[in-house]
Amino acid sequence: MTTLQQFLNPEVAPPQNASILQTIKTGYISALTDLSLIEVTGENAAEFLHNQLSNDVQHLATDETRLAAYCSPKGRMLASLLFWKTEPSIFLQLSSTLQASIQKRLQMFVMRSKVKLNNVSEEYVALGLGGENIGKALQQWFPQMPESLSTKIDNEHGSLIRAADGFGHARYEWIIKREVLEDIWTELEVELTQVSSNAWRRAEIMAGIPHITDKTQELFVPQMVNFELIGGVNFKKGCYPGQEIVARSQYLGKLKRRMFIAEIHSTDVQAGMEVFSITDASQPCGTIVNAEHQEQNNYICLVEMKVANQEAGNIHLGNNTESTLKFLPLPYPMLDITQ
Repeated sequence: MTTLQQFLNPEVAPPQNASILQTIKTGYISALTDLSLIEVTGENAAEFLHNQLSNDVQHLATDETRLAAYCSPKGRMLASLLFWKTEPSIFLQLSSTLQASIQKRLQMFVMRSKVKLNNVSEEYVALGLGGENIGKALQQWFPQMPESLSTKIDNEHGSLIRAADGFGHARYEWIIKREVLEDIWTELEVELTQVSSNAWRRAEIMAGIPHITDKTQELFVPQMVNFELIGGVNFKKGCYPGQEIVARSQYLGKLKRRMFIAEIHSTDVQAGMEVFSITDASQPCGTIVNAEHQEQNNYICLVEMKVANQEAGNIHLGNNTESTLKFLPLPYPMLDITQ
């Protein structure tokens, strides 16, 4: 048996890489300790966030979730966010490496608005769940499951969010108060196999969903990491920091840079590392957005790069020409944006 404290400690969480496929039928659970949560409350919370983020906040329903970019005035992503509403709050989920700086930056623009920002990462736990029998395993806490992508169900046990499929089966994120999790942990650990958050992040990569961290902050305009393709940008919502540049990137010609999924044979692949074309070793043609270890010396990653170089192939990591990128298909169509 594993204590809840052990489960929530990333240093002692069960290492789970290639063997994740063996747990699919039983269902799996992971602690998403690399994510933090900001709670936004107050009479002007929705209006305030609507004017800061790349997506529509004011018309957000309580049974849905959305992605958004928080951008600099130059249109570069300071953070990628998943957000949702549970009366009377709006929650922003983002990388733990960015929580403090993003909360501080947002606070600067509150001014006289009736808005409060609170870091509630210790109060709530984010759980990643999936597998063939996940619905049956969660039935006693969620008799009804959110069926469509980015939908949500709330009850006394927390919020259950439908995520993109992974490893061929449904995935869910469960936002639960720590004290509630403590009460049901004994039952929950019997129903589900514990895996590390590596499994969840691998599934995010296979779903083509980028996560901005401190290593990639301010490197990308949203379209460079396909953010508008996965619903992270609303081009009709009006102004927000960087909006003019994001809109210009969308409408003033074909996009020259995009994000792709690739496998790399290497001993180490990390976000922020550069990739090069074999035809030009002097200038990088792309950057690793996210990377996760799979097995032995093999990583799966999201890489942002020049479309022309990706189409030509022969891309390698850093100065190691043997660490060649093997590109995999994206799970969504790559739209050809033209003028």
